[in-house]
Amino acid sequence: MAHNKGSSLSNARGRGSYVGSQIRDSISLLDVLYADAFEKEDIDSAIAKKAEVDFYSGAPPQWLNFCWAEKATSANKTTPFIKRDGYTELIENIKKQCKGDLTSTIKLLHQPGSGGTTLAKQVLWDMRKTLRCAVLTGPILDITAIAKEVILLFTAGGKRQQNTVLLLLDDVCIQKNLQDAIMKEITDRNITTHMPVVIILNCVRKEVIKQEYHNKSRHVILRMELSEAEKQQFEEKQIEISRSYSNEHKQFHGFNIMRENFSGDYVKETCALLDVRKKRRPKKSQLLAFLSLVNAYVPGSHLLQSQCQAFLGPPGPSFEQRMKPFTHLIVTFPSQQGQDKHVRMAHPLIAQQCVELLATAGVTRSETARNFLTDFCGEEVQQHLMSVIKDMLTKREITVNVKQNTEWKRDMLTKGKMRKERKGQFSRLIQDIKDTDKSKSECVSVLQLASKKFKQNPFFPQALARFFYIVKKAYTKAEKWAKIAKDRDPNNSFVADTLGQVYKNHFMSRVKVEQSSVRVPKQLGSISAQEILQLSTMAFEAFKDEERAAENEQGADIQYDGINKVSHIYNNRGLFGYLQVANIVFDSLVSLDKNWQKILTMEISADPFFISIRQKKLFKYKPLIISLRDEVERKCEFFDGYLTYSKPNIKENEPHYFQTNVKNCYCKYVGTCTPMQLESAIDVPLQKLKEEMAITFPGLLCCLNKGYDKSNLRRITTLWGEIKNKKNKKDGDNKASQNFILANIILSKVEAASSVLTPLSSLRRTLERHLVANLSNQIPEFYFLVLLLFWPEEHKKMDFNIDLNKCVLEMQESYKNTYKKHLRSRYLLPLIFLGKGEGLSRLVHRAKIDNLLIEENPMARPEARPDTIDQKWSSGEVWRKPSVQDLLLPVNGVVRQHRVFAHVDGKEIEVCADQQSKVWKSGDVCFYLGFTIRGPVAYDINYPSYSGPVRS
Repeated sequence: MAHNKGSSLSNARGRGSYVGSQIRDSISLLDVLYADAFEKEDIDSAIAKKAEVDFYSGAPPQWLNFCWAEKATSANKTTPFIKRDGYTELIENIKKQCKGDLTSTIKLLHQPGSGGTTLAKQVLWDMRKTLRCAVLTGPILDITAIAKEVILLFTAGGKRQQNTVLLLLDDVCIQKNLQDAIMKEITDRNITTHMPVVIILNCVRKEVIKQEYHNKSRHVILRMELSEAEKQQFEEKQIEISRSYSNEHKQFHGFNIMRENFSGDYVKETCALLDVRKKRRPKKSQLLAFLSLVNAYVPGSHLLQSQCQAFLGPPGPSFEQRMKPFTHLIVTFPSQQGQDKHVRMAHPLIAQQCVELLATAGVTRSETARNFLTDFCGEEVQQHLMSVIKDMLTKREITVNVKQNTEWKRDMLTKGKMRKERKGQFSRLIQDIKDTDKSKSECVSVLQLASKKFKQNPFFPQALARFFYIVKKAYTKAEKWAKIAKDRDPNNSFVADTLGQVYKNHFMSRVKVEQSSVRVPKQLGSISAQEILQLSTMAFEAFKDEERAAENEQGADIQYDGINKVSHIYNNRGLFGYLQVANIVFDSLVSLDKNWQKILTMEISADPFFISIRQKKLFKYKPLIISLRDEVERKCEFFDGYLTYSKPNIKENEPHYFQTNVKNCYCKYVGTCTPMQLESAIDVPLQKLKEEMAITFPGLLCCLNKGYDKSNLRRITTLWGEIKNKKNKKDGDNKASQNFILANIILSKVEAASSVLTPLSSLRRTLERHLVANLSNQIPEFYFLVLLLFWPEEHKKMDFNIDLNKCVLEMQESYKNTYKKHLRSRYLLPLIFLGKGEGLSRLVHRAKIDNLLIEENPMARPEARPDTIDQKWSSGEVWRKPSVQDLLLPVNGVVRQHRVFAHVDGKEIEVCADQQSKVWKSGDVCFYLGFTIRGPVAYDINYPSYSGPVRS
């Protein structure tokens, strides 16, 4: 076979830069496409022709395909390599990103079999002389190692020769972590550059492409549908191919399916000779069924030719000979490593059609899946095959909520006319066995077999438990398999969640809760208070176990091993599940007897009530009943901070139901009733603040988002003043002082001249006392207030001198100890910005900017407003709004060694960059300053003297 040999990489000036064997040998995880690939080789035409035949038949493209086509075209022997319509858009997006951030991502979303990987590689081939192009081919266990190789490729040849890397990720979900790792390498090595370091081309297969993706500028979408221009290209190429390959071209299914615009008729005709006998089927027929199942449900996957040969039996003729008459339905092609060949179906549509034909003839999906697990997979299953099996049986994907008719579904997918989109409850294979084969027991059989065969793997019994409780409503069996899954991976909180969900759903089924709204009906039927408490106790304990497991999962220590993909996010489902169950307990018990409301909120003692209703058996649940209010309050306070200080990422919010559930639970247990036996006079105003949902620091920050008016905020500020005064006399409580100061700041945003407000100088003195006593070992909220109140104003001297750089460092350390575990991987929201006023009036709450954005788009539907606002924040459009520019103060600063410093009144204070990828080089910068719970952050960083790519 011809190899992509080369010795030169392009530099920023478009010239080749020679790289020695030392660098080539150091890059093992990337398939680097050198600028002079194949130029110094005499390509064997027979090898090139074989590669062309393989490609047209349905094998993935090799670099040689592009090289051979390019040479033939330049010699006027052939028409050009077909470019799908997304080609120009992809090239334009890449060129745009060449003037963009240090690291960026472009997504190519493609339906399986639509030519997405070919398009991506075609772009890399055509840009090899302007960018340093590479494909990630090595294992993805060590993200840092991949990042180091990307940086090595960028810097190869020395500082004057460096050039942007265009890196293709083919259906690998590591883009965000890889980007972060590359940025860390750039910062650690202090790489200074005037160009992007890497543009990641993330090529993602999507059976269903969600409508929202169409609105995202960096997404290029490829569907199983040709435009008129594309059809013309295919017709021209067909004439040429039929001349060159007169005997073979009819079996070029990869090409022909696309030329026929993914026609179902062509696919049916191609598969017409399939052996669909149910009994005494030869090994080659069985192997074809396995390949069809695998490629239909895990597109892009493959089996190893050596495994296929071993299944067929003792060595004999060639693999192609042994698979006749089905050889034309299959493609074999070399692996990147050039060792064992890969085998797969010629096209996903052929795989799907074969599965359908076999199922119609009685060879069901479930039977094929079982035979694959027992007959094809030996005792030792290789990792790549294990990954395929796991995806086939457990990977949940976006589906279209329609009747599972294959022909109809294919039309829907190819033409892009979609109904309601949702994430499937199970993998597509399990869903199809259930819906198309119409056999719930067969789903159970397949998942049970996988669970028993792979005795260490927790995900198969987890999927089985989910099937039992969601579909079969068999809660005892679901509990059994959820426990098995948990035993196999006792430290995995996401696996532990399934047991909690089993108990919760069993409980919901008994009280006839509406699944969609988690609403308890007015008439419960025969369930008793004892059964309610018994069932809820199991759910509560399971969710508490999950919470404990989540607390012990540390993001940085969790590795992706190729099969077990443990999320880098903190798992909040245990906490949230607990609140969901608490909501149902409250509603169901109160519907039995109104007195339960006073018991659950601790207004009255449970003892006389139990005696009065003659239910002494309930006494054993008294510890649960007594603890419920406090547990709910603690968990709601967690979510107060979690949802106020952060969001899943810069572009996404939590689902609306999330906040609604938390708020409802808090109101039921904590925010409406005063518990009995208040310990002190402070407890009365504290309870009033709980009723206002202004008892915590994040709760106070949210008051403006909740639309609280002047009277609300005056009352809240006064209550915190009372508590602070009483606490100070008693023990000098720091938290009460902090909340009092924040209440003043929030009130000043709606009533700057309120008589309730405490002067800024007095607020500063309150903080000064704590600063003098102890600058270290404070909570992040304390430092947040210090930064707001003591941030220097130009030409204004403060009586109290404070080292704000030290304060920033202390705040970052405090954040690390207090919140980092829970907020890891989440986007920290700016809470307050520095504005153009003086004193408290210069502090701009984020809600003020949100309201300005709403005012500029008053026609937006209320339910669409959060998405509209988020889009303006994530795109950076918010900084271009004149109303926002009039409000915020531009801050001058400097970048040194990828660190940002603000210049304020002769002082230099280090701040974080909101997007580190925008910190290009050392030099003067200008930005807006915001404050997150981690510290001061520079937004919309601009190099005023630099006309390069940073300012959007």
